[in-house]
Amino acid sequence: MLDLSRLRREAVEAPESGIVAVVNHARGREGIIPMWAGEGDLSTPKFIADAAAESLSAGETFYTYQRGLPELREALSRYASTLYDQNLEPERFFVTGSGMHAIQIALTALAGAGDEVVYIGPLWPNFAAAAGLMGAVRREVSLDFDAGRWSLDLDKLKAAISPKTRVLFVNTPSNPTGWTADRETLAAILAIAREAGVAIIADEIYARFYYEGPRAPSFHDVMAAHDAIIFVNSFSKNWAMTGWRIGWIEASPALGQIVENLIQYSNSGVAAFMQRGAIAALTKGEDFVENQIARAETARDIFCDILTATNKVELTPPDGAFYAFFKIDGVADTRAAAFRIVDEAKVAIAPGTAFGPAGAPFFRACFHRRLDEVEAAAHRLAEWIGYQV
Repeated sequence: MLDLSRLRREAVEAPESGIVAVVNHARGREGIIPMWAGEGDLSTPKFIADAAAESLSAGETFYTYQRGLPELREALSRYASTLYDQNLEPERFFVTGSGMHAIQIALTALAGAGDEVVYIGPLWPNFAAAAGLMGAVRREVSLDFDAGRWSLDLDKLKAAISPKTRVLFVNTPSNPTGWTADRETLAAILAIAREAGVAIIADEIYARFYYEGPRAPSFHDVMAAHDAIIFVNSFSKNWAMTGWRIGWIEASPALGQIVENLIQYSNSGVAAFMQRGAIAALTKGEDFVENQIARAETARDIFCDILTATNKVELTPPDGAFYAFFKIDGVADTRAAAFRIVDEAKVAIAPGTAFGPAGAPFFRACFHRRLDEVEAAAHRLAEWIGYQV
């Protein structure tokens, strides 16, 4: 057996995911409504799966382009150019083995042991954990929570950045809070980063799941060509492809060889047949995406209305993403309560402790599911709240 003392301290101390802990506790149980993870209930559409299957049948199973198939990079260019009403050339896009892989590539390019990275919390735990594994020093700037709304104190953000800071990570719309920065806030964040000489990793994976317009405000709306911003994204959410593990980076073409090298020395590229499915998603999937967003908005309203009616839940419908992040009166230990809710209400939700110190008093429920399931889960939670609180 390998002596643990031989392992890097960062590896030994890597935290267990509080989300996965609930998943492992609940997985396989009869009658559980799973609202634990960041995915919907729909399988990948047939037109996407068929494109991948046709590629496999055609024997497209060999090594491929490290930066991604030219056809996929061109499709990403067309998609993003339309979404942001800009000319974003294919050379800006690089295919990765998931959104998480995109984050790791961006972190590897920008920061290392002893460097400081600043991020806005509460936040999906994987970014902070990945930075910790690299030996980076993590600085969380917590959103303010007042009257059920989340907001960013720009003075706090500016104060958190030091001469050692290399990266500012911004996730908007946010997982788990649903906080969505408006254009003015994004411009202010960018000004802070410019002044400090800090690069931004922009996680805009939920840009399409925005309920106040066709897409969420983006750094694309306020940036200049010279700004040091790396965008990380994924096919997981928009096209129901969570299990495929395919994402992308958008960055200056000047980083092309560097990004290609980092891909080569991590996963050596994404399978060609998976990329064929991704091309189909981008070129044929707009109706599917729009239907998903509309369904998620209806689910949001159903879930939030039922829980708010208990008068024991502090919750405001989120502007973006597909999570309800809420407090239950009288519940302090949300991790222990999340396991009890699985056992007693047969609903699996994530404890706020999974999302950093600022998230500890909250729960996160993914409402991106079939509407009857969302309604049933909300009623089960309301009943549990009535009995338990």
